[in-house]
Amino acid sequence: MSTEIFYFSGTGNSLYVAKELQKRIPDTQLIPMVKQLSKEVIKTEAKVVGFVFPVHAMTLPIPVRKFLRKIDLKTSQYVFAVATRLGLVFNDFKKVDQLLKKQRKRLDSHFLINMYSNDVKFENYQTPTPQEIQKIESKVNEHLDAIAKVILNRERSLEKDTDYLIGLPYNRFFNFFLERLVVFAHGFSEYIGGVNYFYTDSRCNGCGICSRVCLSQKIRMIDKTPVWDKKVLCYMCYACVNFCPKQAAQIKGIPGVIKSYSQANGRYPHPYATVKALEDQKLRV
Repeated sequence: MSTEIFYFSGTGNSLYVAKELQKRIPDTQLIPMVKQLSKEVIKTEAKVVGFVFPVHAMTLPIPVRKFLRKIDLKTSQYVFAVATRLGLVFNDFKKVDQLLKKQRKRLDSHFLINMYSNDVKFENYQTPTPQEIQKIESKVNEHLDAIAKVILNRERSLEKDTDYLIGLPYNRFFNFFLERLVVFAHGFSEYIGGVNYFYTDSRCNGCGICSRVCLSQKIRMIDKTPVWDKKVLCYMCYACVNFCPKQAAQIKGIPGVIKSYSQANGRYPHPYATVKALEDQKLRV
């Protein structure tokens, strides 16, 4: 393959972007990042290599960090990244460059795409209407047309983040501090085996879909009841919450800090994403 796109997607937004880029860029193979993580070194012989992933709280998702530490890009001639997000300010393409610097590589282009959020724990969260999804999709596809042209021409294009919806551009110190705090929290969660703030309520019927879409394989079905294994790192992708057909999977709040409204809110899996598509990202154990 002349182009390989490695992707990570918990709700389907980044998977949609990866698939749409594959349509626009001939001779392209899609490869799930999670399925590669058991390898000591992740090899690629592609001349063009891309990374597609969501923004997690203004920074890189945990499995994406793990993946970038293992990928061998010696033969690559052009490297790009596309990050999907609700609209949080994002500066961590610099972190991607830092992780690639050991191989004397850096991103030749990077792009941000605003899509719909899957974080259902907030009070004012609302699921998008079909009309809203169509409007977002139309804008995303226009952006992808432009992105594909840049990649096909192997142009250098490092987009500045001017399209954010949430951020404090006038207070760079605060943003820097908040981003570093999130990075620290992610690192600490790796150290302790991930966060454990999911549970199911009485609506759970034991269908096992949450376990099937759990990309870290943290969820085990025991007597038709999902159990989040405290010894397994959570990737914080929220697939378990958003793909639950009964909306029984919930997010715990943090006492005195964040109250969770996930029980009352709807859910958002990307309309073109399927349970099987999420499940196919996983490494079989």
